[in-house]
Amino acid sequence: MTKNYLEQYDAAAEEDKYPLVQKWMKTEPLPFFKQLREERPILVSPQCTLIALFTDVRDSLQMPTIFTTALYKPKMGVTDTDPGYLMAHDDDALHYREKSIMKSMLNRDDIPRIRKLIRDSAKEILDDAKGNIEIVNDYCRMVPAIMVQEYFGLDGINRKKLLKWSYWNQYNTFHNQPFDLNSETRYNEIVDIHAQCSEELAQYVTILMGRKLVTVYLKDRFLGKALSFINIFRKIARKPDLEFKDDILKRMIRSSFAPQVDFPIARVGTNAGGLLIGSVETTSQAVSQVIDYFLERPEILQEAKAAAIDTNTTKIDCMVWEALRFVPISPYLFRQMSVDYTIAKGTDHETTILAGTNVLQLTQSAMFDEYSYENPEEFDSNRNWYHNFNFGFASHDCLGKYVGMAMIPEMVRQVLMRNDIKATGKMDYKDGPFPEEYNLTWK
Repeated sequence: MTKNYLEQYDAAAEEDKYPLVQKWMKTEPLPFFKQLREERPILVSPQCTLIALFTDVRDSLQMPTIFTTALYKPKMGVTDTDPGYLMAHDDDALHYREKSIMKSMLNRDDIPRIRKLIRDSAKEILDDAKGNIEIVNDYCRMVPAIMVQEYFGLDGINRKKLLKWSYWNQYNTFHNQPFDLNSETRYNEIVDIHAQCSEELAQYVTILMGRKLVTVYLKDRFLGKALSFINIFRKIARKPDLEFKDDILKRMIRSSFAPQVDFPIARVGTNAGGLLIGSVETTSQAVSQVIDYFLERPEILQEAKAAAIDTNTTKIDCMVWEALRFVPISPYLFRQMSVDYTIAKGTDHETTILAGTNVLQLTQSAMFDEYSYENPEEFDSNRNWYHNFNFGFASHDCLGKYVGMAMIPEMVRQVLMRNDIKATGKMDYKDGPFPEEYNLTWK
């Protein structure tokens, strides 16, 4: 018998309505979202307004100055004297400029190098585990931390500190909002820990920048010239050229911008911190949940294992993105209205959302809308990528999308290549928003 969510919702007391919605989004999102799409595509709850249809989600995400990221601002360091991180800005000069610069630094031509780094790091960790690993902390968080150090250049520090800083930044920004319904005590505790982590991260980045500046100066002014002479002799001896280690932070420091571009060294540091915060916890959750999804479904697991051993990674990549439709790191994006706006104009669910309203754009619901995919409830790895919301959409899509598109499936792939891979128990979230423990064994 189909559960009637809206009947229960309408019968609930006002103070109980959104807690019911929150519970259903966590425990049974797909049938709940299906009923919303069919019967109430825009649900106005006491805490926020939910948008369920693909076209309405897409429409709202393409209007960033109306459906804004204002809720990010206090979490991302925006003050009267500090503009904070670019994600807290909506279609303004800073967002346009800095995202463009950072996209050029994260050169897509690097993707083969990144995938090799992930493959080698993942394989080494799994080989050393000798058939038994707690996958969340020892692998799913550790591999992206290695990438952050080796490719992004946030090196010279214990990786566990990077993990802590990423964790609490993600927690406070994306899981400590009014609609998360955390207690006042818990809310303030998360804010305080995040503030401490942000201070530690800022101190680290300041020291790191000084060290990188010296390294770049020495290479470009002195060591680079010496290296040129050395490589002349290596060519004569038919040996490969020696190179200095490249990373994103060094690229940023080495790049010279006219003052009118307005990208001073202080903004380099802010964006360096953003590379960490956006990489580790998101990747860990995605990889953990996809592995769990496959292991819980033997018929799909066999197909995924066969795809994993293929040197052509296209199939396994597509299977991972399809799995993330079912188990995304979040079922929604959230925004806040800057003005009154009527969405879905001319339809029978036309709704005016008032300024100041918090909005949940149900991206998982959108990915199960028949407008976006035929037979959406079936697992089908041959889906149109352009209707996938796992990396966001429009101006606020993920800066490191193409890094993630290499890293996430390769990490899943390396696990599935192990013989007789299985879980020894359920994945444990420990009452939090992220996977925290998941034990695997293999032969």
